[in-house]
Amino acid sequence: MNNKYKGIGFIILSAFGFAMMSVFVKLSGDIPVMQKVLFRNGVSMIIGFGMIVTHTSQKRIELNDYKWLILRSSFGTIGMVLFFFSISELVLSDANMINKLSTFFLIGFSAIFLKESIKRYQIIAIIVAFIGTLFIIKPVFDVEIIPYLAAVFAAIFAGAAYTTLRYLGNKVEYYKVVFFFSSFSSVVLLPFVLFNYEAMDTKQVVYLLLAGIFATIGQFGVTLAYKYAPANEISIFNYFNVLFAALFSVLIFSEFPDIYSLIGYVIVFGASYYMFIKKAKLLVD
Repeated sequence: MNNKYKGIGFIILSAFGFAMMSVFVKLSGDIPVMQKVLFRNGVSMIIGFGMIVTHTSQKRIELNDYKWLILRSSFGTIGMVLFFFSISELVLSDANMINKLSTFFLIGFSAIFLKESIKRYQIIAIIVAFIGTLFIIKPVFDVEIIPYLAAVFAAIFAGAAYTTLRYLGNKVEYYKVVFFFSSFSSVVLLPFVLFNYEAMDTKQVVYLLLAGIFATIGQFGVTLAYKYAPANEISIFNYFNVLFAALFSVLIFSEFPDIYSLIGYVIVFGASYYMFIKKAKLLVD
């Protein structure tokens, strides 16, 4: 198996991992969102610490990089809280598809803060993706729109977090980034959880531990995917996440996206595919 196919395999594994994380977060039921996030990140923190201990050759983290790690962790924590809230309230596939807007926000943030050039085809794709999102959200001016807005802002903060990761690049090992983010998030959320803690039964604890395990599979899967193949060759396969989420929505929760959401999925995916093809063509030329 060549490296490209390894990369595709790992990114599909990552998509499955994150979809399963969504399933177990939703199955855990009506407990505070921050409590769910704390359990999810607690598992990643333990696994990340284990990897730090077992890796003997490690680069020293520069002082300036800590600023970017704190930014990544802050954006990631806020984004995850909002995303978990949207998972609890929306059809699973709707929440996951809206979260894919993070790719488009990443382009905008990278242009603004990292001074990366933004191409005309990327602007077109962003506008089209926004139109597709409106089909999923079906804007109404009442409380029903709140979970959709939470999903959009989750994508915005995820895009900001990915922008900091782009800056960090190979400056900090990926498992240290995972450990730092998970630890930061756990410390920040712990006071809120202690103040508003709700007792959980054994099943809920197991669901949240499984959410953490599958989230970690997702994180390391995408890291290994981009180790074997460049993003421009395999990133489109990340949309398997929405396919898995839609399948689980139907089989586990008996939730069916409506016709407008399906149209929105096609439009957002089409915008991503257009951007994927244009970027590949530019690299070949």
